[in-house]
Amino acid sequence: GFTDHVALGKEEWNPWDADEKNELAASQQRYEANLKMIKYARSHLEQTSLRVQIWGKAAIGLYLWQHIFGGHLEPADVTAQWREGSQKAGKTYFSFLTGPSVVPGYFSVEAEHVVLVLNGREPAKIAYATQWLHYAQTLMETHKIQHVAVVLLGNEQCNNAWIQPYLKRNGGFVNLLFVTYDYAFVNEEDIFQWPLGVATYRSFPVVEPSWSMLHDPRSYICNFLGTVYKNSSRETLMEILKQDGLDKLCWIAAREQWQPQETNESFKNYQDALLQSDLTLCPVGINTECYRIYEACSYGSLPVIEDVMTPGDCGNSSMYHSAPLQLLKTMGAPFIFIKNWKELPAILEKEKKMSLQEKIQRRKKLLEWYRNFKAWMRQKFINTLENSFLPSDKG
Repeated sequence: GFTDHVALGKEEWNPWDADEKNELAASQQRYEANLKMIKYARSHLEQTSLRVQIWGKAAIGLYLWQHIFGGHLEPADVTAQWREGSQKAGKTYFSFLTGPSVVPGYFSVEAEHVVLVLNGREPAKIAYATQWLHYAQTLMETHKIQHVAVVLLGNEQCNNAWIQPYLKRNGGFVNLLFVTYDYAFVNEEDIFQWPLGVATYRSFPVVEPSWSMLHDPRSYICNFLGTVYKNSSRETLMEILKQDGLDKLCWIAAREQWQPQETNESFKNYQDALLQSDLTLCPVGINTECYRIYEACSYGSLPVIEDVMTPGDCGNSSMYHSAPLQLLKTMGAPFIFIKNWKELPAILEKEKKMSLQEKIQRRKKLLEWYRNFKAWMRQKFINTLENSFLPSDKG
């Protein structure tokens, strides 16, 4: 059951239902009563067959736990040394651990099945990730744990060769790999593509859709806040926006240097820009997939994506032939895909003519799609673990 309602001050609101308050309150009560009944029935029906501990040693672990699983962490303080949460899903009881204090050998391993969330983006991160893999391997060899899956923030050029020897198929011990970007080795058997998600390392929040987010007119047609790299398509984008005075209709804040840590002010500006524009421009960076895509979805701002492959080893896999962004395309993302920023003026012209009602419908569709996307990823993740980790009933 997905909770569709959001508390807005004192009023309850559900973006996907009738607006009448009385009907809303009544349906809310029915919904909650049903949910209680289902939960009660379920807890009696299903005995947990699987206990999985997730060790979040990369920021994408927070996207998995808080955004996709809708899980909570205690304490809520993001700077805490140790944070944990748990939830039951399907036949599985999940617990999640994260924070600087979670170090190999210094916490209790309370499940026979482990999901390791690792960062493999650059050599220093890979060295750290490898220590965790060796720790897990030792636990496997001493029969403390039975199965290991890895969720990996892959390299932006898809150079993930270092992880291959650890996979079971190659004589290693890792049963399943969920990896970001269009990794050519994705096969939907033991290697799966995983969404990059929002920049949790900048504490991008879980955003609950609100009435105003859906229904209010927005001040800008589009936004682009980001770094403009020399000789990149982003320079072309800036030129096109300036040419026709389109930058007056859009919230544009370009800088020449990438900054990993936002100031509070620049971060608030960025969130306001997403909330105040109908479209979010997503030019390619080192990889076509970027946090901005998912962050725009969170605020109901439609991503306009430069749909071109970036240099490196990312590309089509044996399963998918729609790189880049295979995962999002396969899931029917309702974005605007363009091959060249020269297509932008025509898109913005069309935007000017759109009625607020049409924009509201489009926002609803986008928010609903994003909610379903996260629910689908969660279900797929759980099913994949259960199918792989639970003993099969084939006798």
